[in-house]
Amino acid sequence: MDIIELVNVSKSFKKVLLFEGVNAIFEKGKIYGITGPNGAGKSVLFKLICQFITPDKGEVRIHPNFFEKGNDFPINFGILIDRPGYVAGNTGFENLQRWAKIQNRIGDHEIREAMIQVGLEPKTPQKVKDYSLGMKQKLALAQAIMENQQVLILDEPFNALDAESVYTIRELLKTFRSEGRTILLTSHNQEDIDLLCDEVYQLNRQTLQQVSLKK
Repeated sequence: MDIIELVNVSKSFKKVLLFEGVNAIFEKGKIYGITGPNGAGKSVLFKLICQFITPDKGEVRIHPNFFEKGNDFPINFGILIDRPGYVAGNTGFENLQRWAKIQNRIGDHEIREAMIQVGLEPKTPQKVKDYSLGMKQKLALAQAIMENQQVLILDEPFNALDAESVYTIRELLKTFRSEGRTILLTSHNQEDIDLLCDEVYQLNRQTLQQVSLKK
């Protein structure tokens, strides 16, 4: 089943053309890698897919199952693009409780489970202001997965993670794929792309082209 389709999408940002006439299809149950140099527009592409911004030309089509009446944004999307704004004086668990109340679909059990999955201790009294960069990254990942989201849009999910944590998150994403979830991710580490992705697209020089995987 096609979850996301880009049809002749063009976008400029701050008067700079990032991509033009982009076409792609992302199917259920696969991990897709989006590669390209800094400034190529990978984060902007993800924001278009999440419908936070609109294309200058073309269309981003999301399967109707991911919309509900009265909501202009796709539901059941777990998103890590820019880190969410957390309350620095609260614990990670308390922050996730605040975010969970927006949709009111999960309780404390699901929050604890997501934190443990990414390598955070839910019971720690440590405040987010005292978190390391890696811990903040894990907290953002926990937010992206805690509601059992079926589509994950992850911009550089491995940033600031140590080697053990990278392995943990890679294995977690593989499990999600086996469950039928769809994952789009970016990474500047080619090993992440090679080990995880079923298909890879390169964004460069205003085009998005599918590239071969070396497996």
